[in-house]
Amino acid sequence: MLTEQQRAQLDWGKTDGLLPVVVQHAESGEVLMLGYMNQEALAVTEQTGKVTFWSRTKQRLWTKGESSGHFLNLVSLTPDCDNDTLLALVNPIGPTCHKGTSSCFAGAQPQWLFLYQLEQLLAARKTADPESSYTARLYASGTKRIAQKVGEEGVETALAATVQDKFELKNEASDLVYHLLVLLQDQGLSLGDVIGNLEGRHR
Repeated sequence: MLTEQQRAQLDWGKTDGLLPVVVQHAESGEVLMLGYMNQEALAVTEQTGKVTFWSRTKQRLWTKGESSGHFLNLVSLTPDCDNDTLLALVNPIGPTCHKGTSSCFAGAQPQWLFLYQLEQLLAARKTADPESSYTARLYASGTKRIAQKVGEEGVETALAATVQDKFELKNEASDLVYHLLVLLQDQGLSLGDVIGNLEGRHR
């Protein structure tokens, strides 16, 4: 949430009382939508934890998801350097766009977003029928086998690099990342946990 100082510095006059709000997925980094807040919408957003806008078409407060159930659960709000725009990091419930897509900016996905989407798919396969996919069979084989695959793929990745075979290095590194993500899911962890740990080390 905004600090008292940040809230006091917001330049409502520059934007005629409506601040643009860029909404971004807190985990994947995907830009989801753009909306506008007046001071009342900002207050409701901070009080409820659900992103609420001032609808210019409806001329009233509008909580995203109030009719669809696809709420935007607020993680943080940050003003830009000029204090006339807000960035809202959120965890969305369902698709953000009324057309059923995750983002209102169709096709404008950062490459890193695929890792998040892959991780969500792998998580869903944990309880799937082992006959339905390789991933489901891997989970069913147990932690020891998954860990063994990570070790095997790590060695093969290193070997591809030592012989300067970039094509094989890409393939083996892809296998390594995939199996590592499966292992993390098996242990109840995510790529976000690893990133958070790396951030802590960096600090």
